[in-house]
This record gives sequence, structure tokens and C-alpha cells, in this order.
Amino acid sequence: MTPPAPAADGRRPEPHDGVPVGGWRSLSLWHDQLVTAGDDDLAERDPLAGSTAVDVCVVGAGYTGLWTAYYLLRQEPTLRVLVVEARIAGFGASGRNGGWCSALFPASTSALARSHGREAALALRRAMNATPEEIGRVAAAEGIDCDFTLGGTVRLARTPVQLRRARAEAAEDAAFDHVDGVRLLDADTARAHVGATDVLGGTFTAHCARIQPARLVRGLARAVERHGGTVAERTRVLRIEGARPGRDARVVTDRGVVTARHVVRATEAWTATLPGSHRDLVPVYSLMTATEPLPATFWAQAGLATGETFSDHRNLIVYGQRTADDRLVFGGRGAPYHFGSRIEPAYDREPGVFAGLRDAVTALFPALRGHAFTHAWGGPLGITRDWRASVGLDAATGVAWAGGYVGDGVGTSNLAGRTVADLLLGRDSELTRLPWVGHRSPRWEPEPLRWLGVNAGLRAMTAADAEERVTGRSSLAARALAPYLGH
Repeated sequence: MTPPAPAADGRRPEPHDGVPVGGWRSLSLWHDQLVTAGDDDLAERDPLAGSTAVDVCVVGAGYTGLWTAYYLLRQEPTLRVLVVEARIAGFGASGRNGGWCSALFPASTSALARSHGREAALALRRAMNATPEEIGRVAAAEGIDCDFTLGGTVRLARTPVQLRRARAEAAEDAAFDHVDGVRLLDADTARAHVGATDVLGGTFTAHCARIQPARLVRGLARAVERHGGTVAERTRVLRIEGARPGRDARVVTDRGVVTARHVVRATEAWTATLPGSHRDLVPVYSLMTATEPLPATFWAQAGLATGETFSDHRNLIVYGQRTADDRLVFGGRGAPYHFGSRIEPAYDREPGVFAGLRDAVTALFPALRGHAFTHAWGGPLGITRDWRASVGLDAATGVAWAGGYVGDGVGTSNLAGRTVADLLLGRDSELTRLPWVGHRSPRWEPEPLRWLGVNAGLRAMTAADAEERVTGRSSLAARALAPYLGH
């Protein structure tokens, strides 16, 4: 592989700021549905109207930033909370994801136990497992109709290698007191959930809800405003400056300077665009496709009748759901990482990856042949060097952070928001004692090593799946990469 040449002046390329062709609705099926249904015209809020002072300035109006603002205002309604967003609330992964509100965490229970001890690992798993229901509670309380359906998730095993992984997943959960309630499914039971081809078995966990993600994030922004917060859109953050003796923290934007006692960095994949943070997380793209609404005859065979989400035990991650309007939405990894952690609207569209996703989901459900795929979209997610999500507060600078969800951020961001709120309010709670609090991931390598390493890993996982189909044995490459991927 030959990396692209750096800019002539040696500077790291800046992300493109353009609105996608077709406007905000073209960001995803989910945004399109809001406009088509008349629920939300995606009109832009006012930008910051000049320099100001607040108690808390949150950078980023995705799930993490909005959940943090929401819980702060619910606990301390007198706080002056400002959320600043470069584009619109829900522009990033919060509005474009696969609609899994799950208890997934990027590090396995075993990995957490090795680094933090068994009881700490169990505490984090219990907190994560309670999170989907907490999100459903808030959505109901705030009148956010996001198609929330707590149907659990099924991971299919479609080869002998995948079946061994399913058994290992159930065995690990049993070794940790069945904290996640993983059920090993035989072939008939798995097919009763998901009527896919070549099903040998699978696993089921109850801690996952199907949602319409753009409705959740846009409704959450309105809830923050109802409770007294301010959301300023079209306001680009140029840098975050921590507090120092005699001066509060500052957020320097293209619309003015915000002075605050606390600043929360909730920028996930876009963290790499902030000065001094370009090696903290790498933006890696995940892409999705969606069919037209499918007839009852298709669903009679395909299943997913109770709101289950689904995946399988292959190495390269794929994920899907049946939407409230009976579409099949299916996504996965495989898009390349771009040199210099560059983020561009054009990278949301990778025709080769979209074709691969359509082929993969049609292999699962051959009855899709003859039905139209109406939407294809994508976007970046944030990955830390050790694949560990974290939250924390630097008391000296007043700057808090949360992120590194590796694509599992819908649920994790809610736990992050509650935890950061407790940290900012100075509360010693069960949440602030969880083992991800204060964790600092190592920085990614400089380019071109970063580009070479990330893309080599993506290619290795794709090759591992092909190898396993041919040999019937677990790939050596996949086993070698497991510790690197947080397992």
C-alpha cells in the first residue's frame, strides 16, 4: 500500500465543511424519514451570537454532548449550559448509525477484568446492561417517538468457526456470573428469530433496543432546550483551552469565545480535527444500506418479528435491523481509513462497499432479490489506540471528555453523559467509580504508520473471514488481532 502524499505545505488536511448534496436529509435514511414524515425539517438553529460566559460549554451536539447537557440540567436546572455544534444536532454518527441501542462496550468483560479486576468489570457490565432501558425511559418521559423497541439482539453462527465463537461467548458470560444473560441458541431457535441462510445456531442477549436514531438525537436536542439549555449550531470550534490560574476554560469558535467553568469535549470521530488531538482517536467509516419497505411475505420467512437487531459471528462487523416501516437496514465496516484522519462528505459514499453490503445481506436473505435498495449512506466513528472508550475530567483544566465508542455509542454515550454530569457536579457515585472513568488511551502512531496499520487491520479481518470459509478453522490473523481489538 502506498499512502497518499501529504499537502505541499506539510499541514494536516482540514475536513470539508460542505452540506451534503441534497441537503441534510441526504445524510441517511433516518434524516430523510424525518423530513418525509413532516416530523422535523432539519432547519438550522442560530449560531453563537458572539462571545459569552456560561457554567458548562459542551462541544458537539451528538448523543454524548446532549445526554451530558440533559442530565446536568435535570439535576441542576439553574446551570447555564451551552452546546455548540459545527453543523446541526445529529449530523454525525448519532444521526446516521445502525439503530442499535445496545449494551455493547468496545472492550470485552475478560479484557476489563484483566486490567481492572473482576468486580470492576462486572460493575461496568451491569451499568451498560441497564442503559437501554434508561434511554427508553427518557424517550417516553420526553415524548421522543424514536421507534424504541427492546427486542434484544441475535448473533448468528453460520459456519462451524462462528458456532465455536458463539459457544465461547456464552461460556465467557457464564464465567462472569451470567452478567449479560447470553443465551446459546440452537439452529431452530436462531432461525425462529432470524430466518437467514445456513444458520447453525447463535447467541441472544436481551439488552438491546431497535431505534430510529435521528429521531432520538433530534428529540434530545429539543429536550435540552426545554430544560433551559442552549444549542448553537453552525458554530465551528477552533480550539479548546483549559483553565489556568485566574482564568476559566475557553472554547474558541468562529463566532466568538465561550468562557466556562467546565468544557466537555464530545466530538467522537471529529476529535481528530481539534488542535493537539489528531492522534487521540482515528475516524474510521462505517457504511449502511436500506431496502424499500418489504412485504409481509418476506417477513414471514425473515422473522425479526419482535424488534430484534441482528449480526453474526464473522470477524468483520456487520449489523442490521427491521425498521418500524418494514425496511431491512444493513451495515458494516470495510471502508478505508483516510490518510491524516481526514473526514470528507465524499467518504460517506464508497460504491464498492455498498455493493459488498448488498451482496452480504442478500446472501443472508435471498428473497431480497427483486426488491429495491433505496438508501445508502455512511459516516465516521471514533477508535482509540487500545479500543477502550473512556470518560473523565481534568480537574486542573476544567476540561472533561467522553468517547472512543468504536461504533457502540448509542448506549455507551448515555452512560457517558450521566457519568460526566456527576463528575462536573462533584458527586461521588457508582457511575464515577466505574473502571472506564479517567482511562487514558495511548496515542495513535504518526502518519504514515497510522494509515498503514489501520487499513492493514481492516484488510486482515476481511481476509480472515474468507480464510475461515475455505479452511473451516479460526483464522490465525483474527486470533493475532484479537488483543489489538480489545478482546
